[in-house]
Amino acid sequence: MSETLSALKGARFAGIAVVTEAGLRGMITVRGDLADTDVKNAVTGVAGVDMPGQREINTVGERGIAWMSPDELLVMVPHGEAEQAVETMNAALTGAHALVVNVSDARAVFDVTGPHAREVLGKLMPVDFSAVGFGPGMIRRSRMAQVPAAVWMTGEDAFRVVCFRSVAQYVFDLLKAAAAEGSEVGLYA
Repeated sequence: MSETLSALKGARFAGIAVVTEAGLRGMITVRGDLADTDVKNAVTGVAGVDMPGQREINTVGERGIAWMSPDELLVMVPHGEAEQAVETMNAALTGAHALVVNVSDARAVFDVTGPHAREVLGKLMPVDFSAVGFGPGMIRRSRMAQVPAAVWMTGEDAFRVVCFRSVAQYVFDLLKAAAAEGSEVGLYA
């Protein structure tokens, strides 16, 4: 069996922020009635974190649950556990109107860190990245230039970006350009 590789094999760029491809992550899309007890129990049982509210994310290490839309969650587990997590959730949701799909290998993940990380993302997405407008525990799905992306904070001055694997190089190039030395604009200073 061939080895699964991340889209850009750990690509890294350092400018006014550091942009790093974060490698393989286990990601599972769950669609269904998010108020349904069976759905809640299935996702929280696999992820080991509480159910998030609207536009929120709860994570502990590589595990987490992100609210993606009124009927969609992104469940995160270590990459090697994703298939088993899908099986576990499908078994728990037998008879329920729900969809559980492993999308791990269809996504690329980037970390953007440093004191100008908010500014780098703010150049590319129509999101208020000020400390008041965007903080820990919040997630946004939006456009990054011409492609869809989701973003949340992983720490102080640290953000995670998820996009489709097919546009990984494009997103990395966007982030590099926005993080180029001398490109500070001081919007969130």
